[in-house]
Amino acid sequence: MLRRSPPPSVDALLARARSLVGHGLGEIALALGATIGDHTTHTKGKFGVLLEHALGAAGGSGAVHDFPELGVELKTIPVDARGKPAESTYVCTLHLLSAEALVWETSWVKQKLSRVLFISVDAEPADWRERVVRGVHYWEPDAEAWATLRADFEEAVGLVTTGRIEALNARLGQVLQVRPKAKDGKKTLLVPDAEGTLIATVPRGFYLRPAFTTEILQRYR
Repeated sequence: MLRRSPPPSVDALLARARSLVGHGLGEIALALGATIGDHTTHTKGKFGVLLEHALGAAGGSGAVHDFPELGVELKTIPVDARGKPAESTYVCTLHLLSAEALVWETSWVKQKLSRVLFISVDAEPADWRERVVRGVHYWEPDAEAWATLRADFEEAVGLVTTGRIEALNARLGQVLQVRPKAKDGKKTLLVPDAEGTLIATVPRGFYLRPAFTTEILQRYR
């Protein structure tokens, strides 16, 4: 698959992203020489990779931004016919075994969400080739958003560090929630409970709630 060179600036990145609006994923894949399977249940993550290549993302899957030189993260959001997000948006892993080191100011959550390029794409039809890029939304959190994100983050980390991991569920958090990581659903980790006894629990990640990303998509165009 062809990968474009990294964009030199945020403006250049946005120009590239906006040039994709109105084009189908199949059309973009053809232009890049990409091959994606027909079964979308097994290739969902590849759509994001496709757009990363189209935009020149260079960060890969490690603890680095998708566009390292710009400090920008790319998030692909499937949307319904009304343009509303169809699901929660993954941010990063909640490190259950090192939660005491998760301080908000230096957390990967804060770094990931400092500058985000959201690209909305059709959640349907079943044939992924016909799914169209619908919009480009560049977001930098304002003071109110930062305060809410921090409160949600610290509530979640607080439960982990005090051994109350089982009280941590997707109902908590106003805009940032913690959910089991889908691809790790069958794996378990040993973490201490409130009495210090090791218990098995599933890996978890931070996700943005659909209501929050809906607001972002509406306000930032």
